[in-house]
Amino acid sequence: MTVPPRLSQLMELADQGPALRAALAEEVAELLLAWPKDYPEAMRVMCETLLAQAARDGDAGARAKLKAKLKSDPELAARVLPHDPPRHALIAAARKKSGLEKMLADMLDVATPLAEKILRDSSGQSLAVAAHAVHLGRSDFSALALLLHPRGCRDEVYALLDAYDEITPAQANRTLRVWRDRNAK
Repeated sequence: MTVPPRLSQLMELADQGPALRAALAEEVAELLLAWPKDYPEAMRVMCETLLAQAARDGDAGARAKLKAKLKSDPELAARVLPHDPPRHALIAAARKKSGLEKMLADMLDVATPLAEKILRDSSGQSLAVAAHAVHLGRSDFSALALLLHPRGCRDEVYALLDAYDEITPAQANRTLRVWRDRNAK
């Protein structure tokens, strides 16, 4: 099988190591989105594998760029982008006290000021809705709530957990739609 020159260049870049992975991932994503008819399908599979590896090795910013780039082809995105649960990233950002607002806004597809308001809600209701909307389990919600609202009183901690327990996923999705509608105006 003859390998087209562009594919050869991409394979050579892949051998250069992680320093060029982000650039490589973007190039490979563009190629896959506009796959030339004269390129062998077997090479497409190799490129998808290469892109999946680059996406796993990249940082959150690089993955976000890839996600945006692959938005036009959700099936390709599902095959190559890692499916890390959001809990790890949210809890890590809450611990670092950095980037949580933007991350939550992106996950919920709302404006950052709304995400900030959600995170500041001392009742825990808004955070509980957001947690359900991004599929956080109760223990992950608990960790996030405690990091955001450190409290000494056991009753207040239980009140936060009760707020999570009282909201169903369907209610969370309805509230999220309202937030997005208000956000769009």
